[in-house]
Amino acid sequence: MSRTYPFLVGVTGGLGSGKSTVCRFLSELGCTLFEADKVAKELQLNDYEVIEGIKRLFGPEVYVIDNAGQMLLDRKKIAAAVFSSSEKLEALNKLIHPKVFREFKKAVDVAAINGTKLLVKEAAILFESGRSEELDVVVVVVADMEQRIARAEEKGMGSRKEIMQRIDRQWPQAKLIEKADYLLVNKGSLKTLKQDTESLYYKLLAAASSACDHL
Repeated sequence: MSRTYPFLVGVTGGLGSGKSTVCRFLSELGCTLFEADKVAKELQLNDYEVIEGIKRLFGPEVYVIDNAGQMLLDRKKIAAAVFSSSEKLEALNKLIHPKVFREFKKAVDVAAINGTKLLVKEAAILFESGRSEELDVVVVVVADMEQRIARAEEKGMGSRKEIMQRIDRQWPQAKLIEKADYLLVNKGSLKTLKQDTESLYYKLLAAASSACDHL
């Protein structure tokens, strides 16, 4: 049965896979982008229930006030805690993800009003959060392990050991690939990835056209 826009596209991938770069390219091509991880970070600083929940989980000291009077969150301390405790990671996800989903629903409504064709949701744990079934298709971005580690190190995400601990907490790439509707292998240059993303974009437009009625 046909339906209306927007066509909902999920983009996910493990740490250092390059999913954020793919989403940036898709945005440049005209897609509307919803960054779930960015929204989650904003909630951690602006949503009272989330802030109080994080303080209960990790202690009030994870929030600090800088010299300009701005509240900051010690994300490294939280990362160290959740990647050594699956219970705390699960509790943090239960605290934040329902609110992220509500924000996504708002983005879908706005996209529908604006006549947006492709709404891209970037999320690191798209399948793990249980929200993938609410999307039309999911794109999985993968890369070789050494490339992923190198990219994470370049971004200052910790030592090799710390990065591997974070990767081990995520779904393995093989499992992500099994659930992918579209697969992007990020093993070449940035230019190649951009070309592959552009090719993907036109495939997504075609899929959207076949699924949706033009308004």
